[in-house]
Amino acid sequence: MGRYVLRRLIQVIPLIIGITIITFGLANLVPGSPISSLEFNPDITPADLARIKQSLGLDQPLYIRYFQWLSHVARGDLGLSLVTYRPVMQSILEKLPNTLLLTGTALAFAILISIPVGIYAAVRRNSWFDQVATVGAVAGFAVPTFWLGLMAILLFSVRFSEWGLPSLPSGGTYTLGSSSIVDRIQHLIMPAIVLGFVYMASWTRYIRSQMIEVLRQDYMRTAEAKGLIRRAVIFRHGLRNAVLPLVTLLALDLPGLFGGSVIVEQIFSWNGLGRFILDGVQKRDYTVVMGTTLFISILVVVANLLADIAYGLLDPRIQYE
Repeated sequence: MGRYVLRRLIQVIPLIIGITIITFGLANLVPGSPISSLEFNPDITPADLARIKQSLGLDQPLYIRYFQWLSHVARGDLGLSLVTYRPVMQSILEKLPNTLLLTGTALAFAILISIPVGIYAAVRRNSWFDQVATVGAVAGFAVPTFWLGLMAILLFSVRFSEWGLPSLPSGGTYTLGSSSIVDRIQHLIMPAIVLGFVYMASWTRYIRSQMIEVLRQDYMRTAEAKGLIRRAVIFRHGLRNAVLPLVTLLALDLPGLFGGSVIVEQIFSWNGLGRFILDGVQKRDYTVVMGTTLFISILVVVANLLADIAYGLLDPRIQYE
């Protein structure tokens, strides 16, 4: 296992270098520049624009600017925001806990719902519960995240308030002046459920199909023939083998989970990395866009590495050496 982890860590290095090339290239090849908005300011002369370009390094060729940026990144310096003039890394570290809280809660919600529903639908195959779960999973997978978020705000925030029912906050990470855990949970409920809903639907279908396949295996019938009760056979022998591939599926869905947080954080005004990078795009803050994209990409790479290691620990049949 140790040799496998070392080999994977070595493979991560060229992958991250490739990510930096793509990130830098896409950010610098889009139309416009960080100072394009200043060109229409009558108070700024061409000489001023030239000095600004020189101070930002925009007068250098693209490949030189890339290596300069890469040398700073290697030291943990993602540059300064072109709008706020704050270190990008400092802003990322301030907003990272909110994004991890949102994505972690959405992930937990999707897993805690999809596994038991998928198992019960497989055990009660073709029953009314299975049919309802199947229809719900297909519908949940087809619903756009932004539409679901807006409908959740309309119902649980606006309509519930009009009807005199307990309502949830329509946005934000907390109420100003409040630091209670209950207030944070109330702000977290809707965005976490909306973000995890699509994955809950997808994983429910996956667990159901995997569990149906496992229930047909000979070792399951042998376990029942030995006198084990049905519940013990399902959870002790069937569940472990059915859930194992879900670890790989979770790793593959992590980029989509972080990508979905961009939309959800914007809809619910959640102060996280997703909203931070979207604000950077709208304001042409290139250092923020590049730094945040690179940081999230590295998080996804590390999460995939941990998922591969966890898969081997959960299934002793896998040999990495």
